[in-house]
Amino acid sequence: MEKMEKKGVIAEWELPYEEILTRLTAAIFFLTPASKSKLDEIWEELSIHNGLNYRLNEDKDLSRLEWRVEFNKGYEL
Repeated sequence: MEKMEKKGVIAEWELPYEEILTRLTAAIFFLTPASKSKLDEIWEELSIHNGLNYRLNEDKDLSRLEWRVEFNKGYEL
């Protein structure tokens, strides 16, 4: 995320409640792209994570940023 922010692809990102919403196999974070034209590049970069899901952050309960992004590899022993 920081790398994409430095490249100007992402305007802002955050990981609210970091200790609650992240673990080694899953995370929820939020981002706002630098422009809508950068979305394909963002999703391509993040696609390396299995179980990636993203959607517009319409409710804005956890963050004011535009997109909610999650990945979950599931439970593994």
